[in-house]
Amino acid sequence: MNAPQLPPQHQVGVREVFGIDSSLTVPAFVEPDEHVPEVDPVYRFDRDVTLALLAGFSRNRRVLVQGLHGTGKSSHVEQVAARLGWPCVRVNLDGHISRLDLIGRDAIVLRDGLQVTEFQEGIVPWALQRPVALVFDEYDAGRPDVMFVIQRILERDGRLTLMDQSRVISPHPGFRMFATANTVGLGNLNGLYHGVQRLNHAQMDRWNIVATLDFLPAEEEAAIVLARVPGLDDDRGRALVDAMVSVAHLTRAGFHAGDLSTLMSPRTVITWAENLEIFGDPATAFRLSFANKCDEAERPLVAEYYQRCFGDELDEPDRLARPA
Repeated sequence: MNAPQLPPQHQVGVREVFGIDSSLTVPAFVEPDEHVPEVDPVYRFDRDVTLALLAGFSRNRRVLVQGLHGTGKSSHVEQVAARLGWPCVRVNLDGHISRLDLIGRDAIVLRDGLQVTEFQEGIVPWALQRPVALVFDEYDAGRPDVMFVIQRILERDGRLTLMDQSRVISPHPGFRMFATANTVGLGNLNGLYHGVQRLNHAQMDRWNIVATLDFLPAEEEAAIVLARVPGLDDDRGRALVDAMVSVAHLTRAGFHAGDLSTLMSPRTVITWAENLEIFGDPATAFRLSFANKCDEAERPLVAEYYQRCFGDELDEPDRLARPA
C-alpha cells in the first residue's frame, strides 16, 4: 500500500466540504492514495450520521452505524472518507471470515528458491499500522471468535498482541475504526436478518458512538434517483419517480406495521428506475424489480400500494409508460 504514512496533513471545513451548517474542521489528507474511495458527486449526507462519522475521524472515536438494509450505511462511511482523502478498507464479516483472516497465519513462501514458513499479516494488524479507516460491514453477523479479536482493538489504546509473534502492535495515529450493522446487537428479533448474532454487551459498550441511519425524506430520495437515472429528469419522468418513491414509502410503512416481510430500499427504487428505462413500462419494471421478490400472499397488498400511487392496476398496461 502506497499510503501516506503520516497522519492527515491539513484541516477542512465541514460546511464547505459536506454542506452541513457547522463551523467544525476535520483532518484530511492532501494526496489520496489508491485505497481512498471515489467521490460520488450526487451523494446526500445525513447530518447527524455525518457528524458522528466526522467525530470518529477527527477525535479517533469508534463509530457504529446501525440501520435497515439499503439506507446507505457503508457508503456513508466511504463517502466521508472519500472527501477527506482518507484510505478506507471494508471487511464483510460473513460466516467465512475467521480469526486467522483477521490476525494472520503462517504460510509457506519461496525465499531464494527455498520454501520457508513466514507469518502473513491479516487485515487487522495490516490496517493498525497504517492511516486507514477500517470498516467492519455486517458487524452483527460476525462469529464469536472473530468478534473477540475486534473487541481488543476497541479499547482506548487499541493495541493488538500477536501471540505467535510475541509482538505488540500499537495503532498508527491515523488509524480509525467503524462498523455497520442492521441491528444493535440484540439478534434477529423481527426475523428479517437471518444469521445475525446477539453481541456481547461488553463489546457493544466499547463503541464510543452509535448512530442510526434512516431513509431519506421523499424529495431527497427522488433527487437521488433522478441523479442516478438522468434520462427520467423531465416533467413526466419526475412525476413517475415521485410515484415510485411514494410506493417505496408505503412498503416501509407496511413493513413497520407488520403487513409486509420486506421493503423497498432506495437501492431498489433506483433499480426500478433503471429497469423502467429498459422496459418502458412502470408496472413491468416494478414487478421485475420488487414485486416478484415478495411473498405470494403479500403481493395483493403490494399491488394495492402501486394502484394508490399510479392510479393503475399493477397487472394492466400502465398509461404513464414512457417510450422505450
